[in-house]
Amino acid sequence: MSPASQSPASAEPPEIRLAQQPDADALLGRSPLAALVGMLLDQQVPMEWAFSGPYTIASRLGADDLDAHEIAARDPEEFAALLSEKPAVHRYPGSMAQRVQQLCRFLVEEYGGDAEAVWADAASGKELLARLQALPGFGKQKAQIFLALLGKQYGVRPPGWREAAGAYGEQGSYRSAADITGPESLAKVRAHKQEMKAAAKASKPVKAAKGSKGSKEPKSAGN
Repeated sequence: MSPASQSPASAEPPEIRLAQQPDADALLGRSPLAALVGMLLDQQVPMEWAFSGPYTIASRLGADDLDAHEIAARDPEEFAALLSEKPAVHRYPGSMAQRVQQLCRFLVEEYGGDAEAVWADAASGKELLARLQALPGFGKQKAQIFLALLGKQYGVRPPGWREAAGAYGEQGSYRSAADITGPESLAKVRAHKQEMKAAAKASKPVKAAKGSKGSKEPKSAGN
């Protein structure tokens, strides 16, 4: 992955530790599309599960990387079945298969299938955030987290990237996937998320906590 702002295209891929699995992390480091798909999958499942998803998908496709054109052209039912194989790629493999295909179709239509083109020539953090928010399945929160991930771990740092990423861009924070560089930082990020969930739960009115029962599908706006 060649960042637009600093490192040359020949630079070694970054060492990523999001999936906590060597092969899956190596794919995240060298493949812009894998990084995007991992971020897309990062909701309502453990982060390691989400970010190992791109490697699982590539392996089941018999490839060493993801290809936006190939995924976009796949039969939806066939692709959903591929993600649903045990172990499933996500808690909601059918819904997420649809979202992965929507993302890939968008990349094909808008960027010629090149995921890296989303950020390769972004002139500012604000512009990059807008591009990320335009991606299917990327709400503001998810876009800010991925922007922070690009800046902190991939060297993609257009002017104003930290500000555009909001709190997720803060140096030394442990708020999101952007801050995970190994087991220790993963534990810190997980602890922060649990604190946020507990605080949110405590702030809800009693009546609001008594929701109706039913199956929950992954939300589309955030992380």
